[in-house]
Amino acid sequence: MDENKQSAELQNSEVPHKRRKRYSGTHPKKFSEKYKELNPEKYKEDVAHIIARGATPAGMHISIMVQEILDFLNIQPGQIGLDATLGYGGHTKAMLEKLEGKGHIYGLDVDPIESEKTKKRLAEAGFGEDILTVRLQNFKDIDKVSEETGHKFNFILADLGVSSMQIDNPERGFSYKVDGPLDLRLNPQKGVSGADRLKQLTKAEIEGMLIENADEPYADKIATAICRWRGQKRPIETTTDLRKCITEALSFLPKNEQKEAIKKSCQRTFQAIRIDINSEFEVLYEFLEKLPSVLAPGGRVAVLTFHSGEDRLVKKAFKEYHRQGVFSDVARDVIRPTQEECFRNSRAKSTKMRWAVRSLRSSE
Repeated sequence: MDENKQSAELQNSEVPHKRRKRYSGTHPKKFSEKYKELNPEKYKEDVAHIIARGATPAGMHISIMVQEILDFLNIQPGQIGLDATLGYGGHTKAMLEKLEGKGHIYGLDVDPIESEKTKKRLAEAGFGEDILTVRLQNFKDIDKVSEETGHKFNFILADLGVSSMQIDNPERGFSYKVDGPLDLRLNPQKGVSGADRLKQLTKAEIEGMLIENADEPYADKIATAICRWRGQKRPIETTTDLRKCITEALSFLPKNEQKEAIKKSCQRTFQAIRIDINSEFEVLYEFLEKLPSVLAPGGRVAVLTFHSGEDRLVKKAFKEYHRQGVFSDVARDVIRPTQEECFRNSRAKSTKMRWAVRSLRSSE
C-alpha cells in the first residue's frame, strides 16, 4: 500500500479530540463543571482568588485552626502521631512537616473515595509510606490501630467535621442546596442511605432523631410532614425532596420568617440524619472511651467539634479523665477560630477546639 495513503487512513481513524463541555454563563454552576476548582494544582491562581474572597473551591477542603492545633500539639521530630480523621489531609500535611522527615503519622478515614485521593496528594507532596500510613478505618477503632502498629501515640488529632469535598459533591447528598440523591453516608459503600432511613423510622423516631441530634425546634412539624409525604406515596429520595418537605412543614410561619427558618431547619435536619446513619455519637463515644489507652505518657490530643452534641461529649469525657488523674491538663474553655479565619473560610464559624494532655503515669 502507498505510504502516503496508509498514513492518511491512520490519521482519519484516530479518535477526534473531544473538547471540554462548555457551561452557560460566565461562571460554572454545577459541581462537575468547576474544572479549575477541581484541579487546584493546575489552576493555583484561580483557586487562590476563590479562597481570598472567603469561599471554598469545589472539591477542596480548607483545614480549620491549623496553627492553633500545631501550637498545642507541639510536634517534635521522631514522634508517632495519629490523624483520626484524615479527610483532605490539610492538617496531616502540616503535622508531617513538623516531623522533619523523622517519625510517623497514621491517618484514618472511612471514605474510600476521598482517602485514596488524599493519599495520592500527600505522596506527590513528598510524604510517602515511609512517614505516612493511610488506613481505611473508623476512628472508633483506635485501640486496634495502636495494637496492630505497636505504638502509643505522642499526638492525636480528631476533626469531627464533614469535609467540604463531601459537602460540595451532589452525588454524596450532604447539602440541601444542590439536588442529588439523599445519601449522607460517609462511606457510600456501607450501610443505608438517608432516603432509606427515613422510610424505616416512625414519626416518633424521626422527631426524636431531630431533637437529639440537632436540637430542631420544629421537629414535630417536620416529622409529621415526612410521614404525610410517605402516606401520599411521595417518597423522599433526593435532597430537593427533603428541602421541599421541610418548606411545606414550615409554611405555617409568617412569610417574613420562613426563608431563614427553612434554611436553618434544613441544615439541622440534614445534620441529624447524617449523625444517625453514620452512628456519629456512638463512634465518638467509643473513641473517647479508648483514647487514654492509646496515648503515650505526656501525649497530647486535640479535638475539633462542630455542634453542641459533639462538644458536650468531648467536654464531659475530658473533665472526667482530668478528675481521675488520667489527663494531667485539659482545656478550661473552648478555643475558637479567629475572625480573620472565619472571614476566609465561613465553614469555620461553628468550630470549637478542646485539648487534653495524658498524665505521665504509664498508659494502661
